[in-house]
Amino acid sequence: MAARLTLRDVNLHFGGVTVLEDVGFDVEPGTILGLVGPNGAGKTSLFNCISGHYRPSSGSVRIDDVEVLGLPPAKLVRHGLARTFQHPALRLDTTVIDNVLLGAHTRLPGGPLSWALHLPFTTKSERALQREAHELLERAGLEWAANERADELSHGLHKSIELCRALLSHPKLLLLDEPAAGLSHGEVDHLIATVRRLRDDDDITIVIVEHNMSLIAQVTDRVVVLDHGRKLMEGTAAEAQADPRVIEAYLGKEAADDAA
Repeated sequence: MAARLTLRDVNLHFGGVTVLEDVGFDVEPGTILGLVGPNGAGKTSLFNCISGHYRPSSGSVRIDDVEVLGLPPAKLVRHGLARTFQHPALRLDTTVIDNVLLGAHTRLPGGPLSWALHLPFTTKSERALQREAHELLERAGLEWAANERADELSHGLHKSIELCRALLSHPKLLLLDEPAAGLSHGEVDHLIATVRRLRDDDDITIVIVEHNMSLIAQVTDRVVVLDHGRKLMEGTAAEAQADPRVIEAYLGKEAADDAA
């Protein structure tokens, strides 16, 4: 069986600056991989390369052994990829349910003219997607907020809304960019349970960028550590936390020597 996500020799340059250098790893179907490293390591840049927001200078990005390098985000959705952002990209001037439904734009039949005319086959699909969006909000404990404006809700709820929107596209590969940032302890516990459920019950493969190493240790099968745009090591979260190279990258050489 092909890996769900395969990266090979991914390089990214902005002018004369090397942001990513020869990054490569596999993510097997039904697993959770943590992408960790100190600030400036290149984690979000790599996410942007995978999700079509940046085009790598060279390398290969494959989903289920299909080359997707250079495809824009809208086309990557059709290959089963969805993504959340460190700062949720919601439409704050509209309702929660409308924000979630934005995740279904690739699942509507026909085209813009069909939707504008409310042809019968599009109306039926829209109703089905409405039901599914409400079900996702209910699973997230947010059905009560379906008709609330997004700008009236907290940052933590914005993260949950964005995740519901991503799930409405029926992803098989989900990229989570710092999903615990700004969350309370209770919200982090709920996030941990949600990520586990998405893997175990919904069979979604997940790559997660996160600074919360407790969360990474609890949910990931493996981690890849980046430092200055290069892959430093790959292994379990426990192996990463004990690796002198990782300790040095986070805390400096003196701390690494003390741990050795």
